[in-house]
Amino acid sequence: MTKLTFFNVDEKEQAVLLNAFDGEKTFELSFRQESLNVHTGTIAKDAEGIGIFIQSQITQEVLDLLPQLRIVATMSTGFDHIDQNVCKARNITVCNVPAYGDNTVAEYAFGLIIALARKLKPTFERVERGFFSRTGLMGMDIKGKTLGLVGTGRIGSHMARLGWAFGMKVIACDVKPNATLAEKFEVTFLSLEEVLQQADVISLHVPYLPSTHHLINAEKLRLIRPTAILVNTARGKVVDTKAVSVALREGRLGGVALDTFEGEEVWIEEEFLKRDDLAAITLREAMESFSIMRSERAILTPHNAFNTREALERILITSAQNVKAYFSGSPQNVVA
Repeated sequence: MTKLTFFNVDEKEQAVLLNAFDGEKTFELSFRQESLNVHTGTIAKDAEGIGIFIQSQITQEVLDLLPQLRIVATMSTGFDHIDQNVCKARNITVCNVPAYGDNTVAEYAFGLIIALARKLKPTFERVERGFFSRTGLMGMDIKGKTLGLVGTGRIGSHMARLGWAFGMKVIACDVKPNATLAEKFEVTFLSLEEVLQQADVISLHVPYLPSTHHLINAEKLRLIRPTAILVNTARGKVVDTKAVSVALREGRLGGVALDTFEGEEVWIEEEFLKRDDLAAITLREAMESFSIMRSERAILTPHNAFNTREALERILITSAQNVKAYFSGSPQNVVA
């Protein structure tokens, strides 16, 4: 019987996975609520397949504890938490969930845009103190503004649709301009620099790769209008957190909303509380994010854009299908 272990799953998520494997007599499933790391790896020492979320780091040291492993099913679209080179060297297949929350993340990103444009953070904080003055709470209309998309994949495409529906002018940069978006939603494709210079609202939708590390840095931030809004629901290291913190303090950025940010693992307690391997640089990044959080013109959220009931079920079901497809001899959604 093939042994599978799923990490980072609570009781409700376990129920979805059990239902997805219902009737499969060839698998023996076990579930853990904690992350997979060097301290918990021996739990799955006999597993041929594992399922993980992004807070589990797949390193050589972790894989040394999993001698029987044949497949890693990451329950996410991103897979930068997995050492692909080590997996390839050990002939371990890695699968992801390429599409689960295209509309989910886009809706959240657009919600952040509206929250910044209408100053909802200081509004809510003021009302909670029993203070109902409107002084200083004047916002801006979304209609008629320019939405700049960095990346027009599945999520970026949904953002184009939402921006167009709100009456925004949509511009974008992408290594592969999407002719359909240009036709349906009048999206104009430009260079990254042109998008940053022209946009009133900038929303990031690119994967984290060596080429996108600190894609938005101090130099790029100086291209952005001082009234512009920046939103990141992609990956934290796409944005130089320190550079954003400086730009906010110097009044060179109208607002910023980060659902993913450098050093987030320090703050998201329910996922990372037991970690004792945080590097000094991570702690410094966390302090920069904390300084951003103190600004009325900034919103930080705990990597929550994907987190709806419907999207999570799609993630779990697709991950189960990935595992079953692999062991049936027809792997799907393979990234390494």
